[in-house]
Amino acid sequence: MNIIIVDDDKIVESSLKTILEALEIKVLGTGSDGRDAVRLYKEHRPDVALMDIRMPVLSGLEAAGEILQYDPGAKILFLTTFSDDEYIIEALNMGAKGYILKQDFESIAPALKAVKAGQSVFGRDVVSKLSSLVPGERADYRGLGISEKEEEIIALVAQGLNNKEIGQVLFLSEGTVRNYISGVLEKLNLRDRTQLAIFYHTQ
Repeated sequence: MNIIIVDDDKIVESSLKTILEALEIKVLGTGSDGRDAVRLYKEHRPDVALMDIRMPVLSGLEAAGEILQYDPGAKILFLTTFSDDEYIIEALNMGAKGYILKQDFESIAPALKAVKAGQSVFGRDVVSKLSSLVPGERADYRGLGISEKEEEIIALVAQGLNNKEIGQVLFLSEGTVRNYISGVLEKLNLRDRTQLAIFYHTQ
């Protein structure tokens, strides 16, 4: 897997590069601000762009907007801190494939692999914030054609569980869970499970 790393904290950037390259993840380039992120993405076309959200010159969100305009299929994984609450919804709505905590180094490599494979990744700590950031009344699922079982699955997706974990909770196979989620996304006209989690917490 080929990635770029962009973070204005040089210690974080260096540490990530060392850790990830030890796991055979190739770091094609590193940068320290949003402008670097855009330049590096266009230069290398990495599998995943791993970048901070608070950066000088261009913020991570502004850089992501430019990258996604250049390449709508770009896979962007944001690193954040607990203090970045105000950016969570914007980052996920704009099409970022993940949003994880910078402090949780152990989760970064698995998250990169999941994003490369086409999955959306968001740390449970991040997902748990959504309901408090954008509180709202629960949607009328029956009116949307959503069954009781599908509603249970939506709630578990919104908690950050993967298909295997959802299957264990509901005693379903991973394939069955995957089919349920595909059906729900189609009914709600949503792109992926990240948008589904946002939908759950904002309706």
